[in-house]
Amino acid sequence: MHKFIFLLLYLVAVLGGCDTAAPTTEAEYIKQHYTKIEQYISMRDGVKLFTSIYIPKDTSQSYPFLINRTPYTVAPYGEDEFKTTLGPDSNFAREGYIFVYQDVRGRWMSEGTYQDIRPHIANKQSDQDTDESSDTYDTIDWLINNIGHNNGRAGIYGISYPGFYSTASLPEAHPALKAVSPQAPVTDWFRGDDFHHNGAFFMMDAFNFYSRFGVPRPQPITSDQFTNAVQVSYHDNYQFFLELGALPHVRERYFGDSVAFWNDLMKHGTLDTFWRAREIVRHLTDVTPAVMTVGGFFDAEDALGPFEVYKHIKANNPDAANYLVMGPWFHGG
Repeated sequence: MHKFIFLLLYLVAVLGGCDTAAPTTEAEYIKQHYTKIEQYISMRDGVKLFTSIYIPKDTSQSYPFLINRTPYTVAPYGEDEFKTTLGPDSNFAREGYIFVYQDVRGRWMSEGTYQDIRPHIANKQSDQDTDESSDTYDTIDWLINNIGHNNGRAGIYGISYPGFYSTASLPEAHPALKAVSPQAPVTDWFRGDDFHHNGAFFMMDAFNFYSRFGVPRPQPITSDQFTNAVQVSYHDNYQFFLELGALPHVRERYFGDSVAFWNDLMKHGTLDTFWRAREIVRHLTDVTPAVMTVGGFFDAEDALGPFEVYKHIKANNPDAANYLVMGPWFHGG
């Protein structure tokens, strides 16, 4: 027993570290070891996307980029305001990356017009033909050419909606993009993710999400855009939706014409061209980066997405480095 206790204490000391001078929290470590800059990066059509970049202060080596593109804000804003964690896990900050966070087109501080699950344009004819693939390409290209001490390699990861932006980076990927990890990715909003499951409309999820996420953003903002959310107050979901009644009452009583994508949901109740245009998996051909897709068996939001991304990459790119990780996790767990 004494030997066991000694061994346990030894392992705690070795694995946990005993450097009393080291930062006590990840937030402190980040402030000590990273410089933060904020940059508007121009896309090929002239729209500028707001990007926060955390650069290691140690310039004795070069680093890969680790990118997260999101519609949910890259906050905190301000070059003196730091995130308290970087990357998908606390180990990443200490490993050393150039961390890049970007507000996608039309959200928060980025310019442009936002589109939900923005359709991919397969055969672009001009610089005005932009999509999430081209925005990602242009972002990586700018980073490679303008941020010092990078090693010419980039990776992208994201959970849920940022998972969609990770998947969307794969078609016509930048040569520097080496690894992509879509996690619980928004993939097919009609067949099995979020708002439709096998075509059945999930009214409560769609109403609650778009009463906040769907409110218009007239200009770039740093404050919580959910403060403009549709004002709804109830304590019993079942009773609220029972009394709400037919779907047209949502628009009549709460949304009006302000929540554009709700109106799209109402117009497209079948698997029509609107939804087919948003099937990102149809464009997962000629995939060159390594891909690790992650999902959870207890995910109530994006249950279909991980399987569809993996399946289509495997079918269209049999020689690709393509991995699927599934476990007993909830959404993003």
